[in-house]
Amino acid sequence: MPISSGIPAPDFELLDDTNAPRKLSDFRGRNVILYFYPKDDTPGCTKEACNFRDDYSAYEKAGVVVLGISPDSVQSHVKFKKKFQLPFLLLADEEHKVCDLYQVWGPKKFMGKEYEGVLRTTFLINAKGNIARVFENVRPAEHSAEVLSALGAVG
Repeated sequence: MPISSGIPAPDFELLDDTNAPRKLSDFRGRNVILYFYPKDDTPGCTKEACNFRDDYSAYEKAGVVVLGISPDSVQSHVKFKKKFQLPFLLLADEEHKVCDLYQVWGPKKFMGKEYEGVLRTTFLINAKGNIARVFENVRPAEHSAEVLSALGAVG
């Protein structure tokens, strides 16, 4: 179960898709959408990323930073971002340390097999650096609209 709302968002540092180190605290003073997804260029993850892309002007207008995190490599993120023209940062968590920190790494099932992986989860972090809302069991196709709706309630 992921960490809950109302607490300070744990800070971290990961490489982004340009190979630059990024800290969550670098974005203090702005609302942040921190979304964890399982794998670049898979159907659900592509749908989710493309919905954030298609709604990106609304996030920009609201001054919101969108950050995607998966256990993929920087090189994988570069290809994924280019292929789908994603305008936001993708962060590489290859050792799933940040996934562990946010408690979104856990048991999953697919086609009868159990394995460990990313539990699709999004955190809405307010400008003060606190977790304002947690979205669990995200439905990729509807998620960006759900997040935009929630942003209206976050100051």
